[in-house]
Amino acid sequence: MTESWSGSESADDAEHADRIVSANSDDIERAAEAALRPRRLEEFVGQPVVRDQLSLVLHAAMNRGATPDHVLLSGPPGLGKTTLAMIIAAELGTSLRVTSGPAIQHAGDLAAVLSSLTEGEVLFIDEIHRLARPAEELLYVAMEDFRVDIVVGKGAGASAIPLSLPRFTAVGATTRAGLLPAPLRDRFGFTGHLEFYDAQDLERVILRSARLLNITIDQDAAAEIASRSRGTPRIANRLLRRVRDWADVRGSGHMDLAAARAALAVYEVDELGLDRLDRAVLHALCTRFRGGPVGLSTLAVSVGEEPETVETVAEPFLVREGLMARSPRGRVATAATWQHLGLVPPADGATLFS
Repeated sequence: MTESWSGSESADDAEHADRIVSANSDDIERAAEAALRPRRLEEFVGQPVVRDQLSLVLHAAMNRGATPDHVLLSGPPGLGKTTLAMIIAAELGTSLRVTSGPAIQHAGDLAAVLSSLTEGEVLFIDEIHRLARPAEELLYVAMEDFRVDIVVGKGAGASAIPLSLPRFTAVGATTRAGLLPAPLRDRFGFTGHLEFYDAQDLERVILRSARLLNITIDQDAAAEIASRSRGTPRIANRLLRRVRDWADVRGSGHMDLAAARAALAVYEVDELGLDRLDRAVLHALCTRFRGGPVGLSTLAVSVGEEPETVETVAEPFLVREGLMARSPRGRVATAATWQHLGLVPPADGATLFS
């Protein structure tokens, strides 16, 4: 399988990637991940439902000698959408063309990519929900009829010349499936939604990555890292590298449970996977506002962050883990928050969520 890249990566991918528990990545992170990506479906850890369904789609098409249906992969960042796109191309024995929604600002940009595809090639469009509208409309026709209309000339003298395309498989990835227009969603024959990983699958990911990186790690250390990885393989692999750094510099080079805990303490990742920002938000909510409810802007000012940062970076994980609730009147701490912080909730319990 060969890969070719077109356009630039989404700016959202690198946003807040400096947080050790961020699920986004930058160029350096993607380079580090490249050596750890599984190459085949049987090597891919986790996501058993999507993996099984995708295997059926691909192998049924190969048995018929046909091009597989277009594939849409949705889910939070860091769960393996790009990896699965690469695996699809590898399973089909074809090359992979990679671009992203933000890189395609005009229909002509997409037409140039489509017209250069070869028979059976896989076109991967990351963050497909960010395609410009003219490019979306061009993609509709390309995916359904395998043709594009090239406009020649301007004004009243302009004419459209249809250009046939080789049959290809489009793989779209999105972190926000709800933003995809219905006509685009309908053109994907298979849609797979990736879920957060459980601790057991993350432990398998860590042990596999350790073997590939020639790292010696105890199973209980891998389990400790997995439990703090927020259900995300990208975070698990990042924490593994940081624990390796600690073991090499301050330890014996061997990654045992004590080394894992000491390293994660240095990087301020606690037992639930919370980092400094997460804990600052929860601590302010409990100590300054008696557990809430409090408005987003007020809460953000109290921790010295922008409201958008609190809402998009810290809040999703805190709500998912049951440490914060959103009410019509604002953000509210739950009983689990007070317990985790070791604080005593208000005596009246009026704002305490269980």
